[in-house]
Amino acid sequence: MNTLQPFHVAFPVRDLKSTKEFYTTILGCSVGRTSDHWIDFNLFGHQVVAHLSPKEAGMVDTGDVDEKKVPVRHFGVILEWNQWHEFADKLKAKNVQFIIEPYIRFKGEVGEQATMFLLDPSDNALEFKSFKDQSFIFKK
Repeated sequence: MNTLQPFHVAFPVRDLKSTKEFYTTILGCSVGRTSDHWIDFNLFGHQVVAHLSPKEAGMVDTGDVDEKKVPVRHFGVILEWNQWHEFADKLKAKNVQFIIEPYIRFKGEVGEQATMFLLDPSDNALEFKSFKDQSFIFKK
């Protein structure tokens, strides 16, 4: 059986100082390698890299999902059910401003999932989600 490997994603940011503050203080990431132009973060075991590129940073278009405006370009992590709830509570305790408040989709139905969206200081959208039954992550 294959062990799931960490993913890697790189994204543009307006400045490294506010980015580092957000990813470490708000999201709880540790910092890996850095330069004057980028910072590696450990986001729940995955490597996310903030690259200084102010012209590319910014909010993107949204699409309608569950009558909510979901940012088309976003990334995040699928957490275990209890871990997601604990993380949502930590973010709320830090008075994080969500663009989509934590909520449960398909409550009591097949594919029940928890989700929330927030923006980093460069308006990169992040989604953190969880499936009540993780075997439904890729089911149709």
